[in-house]
Amino acid sequence: MSAGPAAEARPEARPEARPELAGLAAYSSVAPGPVPVRVRASSNEAPGGLVGPVLEAALAAVAGGSRYPLIGGAELASALATSLGVAEASVAVADGALPLLDRVLMAYVRPGDEVVMAWRSYEAYPLSVQIAGGRSVQVPLTESGVHDLAAMAAAVGPSTRMVIVCNPNNPTGTVVAWPDLVDFVDALPRDVLVVLDEAYTEYDDRARPDAASLAALVARGNVIVLRTFSKAHGLAGLRAGYLVAAPAVAATVRSVLPPFPVSSVAVAAARASLEHPSVLGDRVAATCEERSRVVALLAARGLAGPTSYANFVWLPLGERSLEFAELCREHGLLVRPFAGEGVRITVGEPDLRAVLAEVLAAWG
Repeated sequence: MSAGPAAEARPEARPEARPELAGLAAYSSVAPGPVPVRVRASSNEAPGGLVGPVLEAALAAVAGGSRYPLIGGAELASALATSLGVAEASVAVADGALPLLDRVLMAYVRPGDEVVMAWRSYEAYPLSVQIAGGRSVQVPLTESGVHDLAAMAAAVGPSTRMVIVCNPNNPTGTVVAWPDLVDFVDALPRDVLVVLDEAYTEYDDRARPDAASLAALVARGNVIVLRTFSKAHGLAGLRAGYLVAAPAVAATVRSVLPPFPVSSVAVAAARASLEHPSVLGDRVAATCEERSRVVALLAARGLAGPTSYANFVWLPLGERSLEFAELCREHGLLVRPFAGEGVRITVGEPDLRAVLAEVLAAWG
């Protein structure tokens, strides 16, 4: 059977990807080194596995895994609305905060639109913006590793569609004070969407905004708060995240989500974590205590970074960043290096300080 004249006329033709994807960098992982991995401190995971009622809920949900979860993750959305003191219509859930950000970009960013962000910040932001067809406008952090809100506001122009604020910031662990953040939002045009990524907010052991303050901020209509169960809740392998926004914004995001955006097992575990806050509280308290010990260990060896309010610490080692990371790898410690800038070390694992002490003893 002949392929037809059209096929014969274009034998070299190939499907072409969207031009916006040209040169797209991959989200990279840290490869193991020449010795067995003793401590993985590269991905900001919570230490240990699922425990107590969270584990029980996840295992029970596995037994019903032949059934679809409720459309839209409705059970989890309802539980979150109650926990946060907002309307259920203001909540959207999915398999992590980053997939939700991708859907926000899909819904609101048009080809050529600009997205303002601090830099360095979460490395997935520029990738997601590029995939959506937008253009990243990266504003340097201050010398202390904090978002420069004044410079970010100045970077907002006619083509700006969105601003992303990572708070606490990944990888520096620094935070923007809540009053300053509110003033920043108020100063921006109302047609600019502000995405507040709070993936690590539970580790901020200072007084944080209450539910009423959160609700008031998103009620402005141009603010989205992103959070996740992957970090402090310890559900990274199950994948669950959520956003809080004005009902119209949340509805727009839900409209571009798949009908089953989060698994039934993740829903069960996340709901159990919400219903048993002591599980979360104990893990966060232990991680913050360990963070203080790691900071003290590093300071004793002359290594210090900005004060962290996340489950990691940042060492601004500049050109020696890859050298330090390689030394860690040789001792079986995986950390996250950023060439020419610094190294991020996740805290919480009980063996981290012992292995890190070995590294520091060998570090010149």
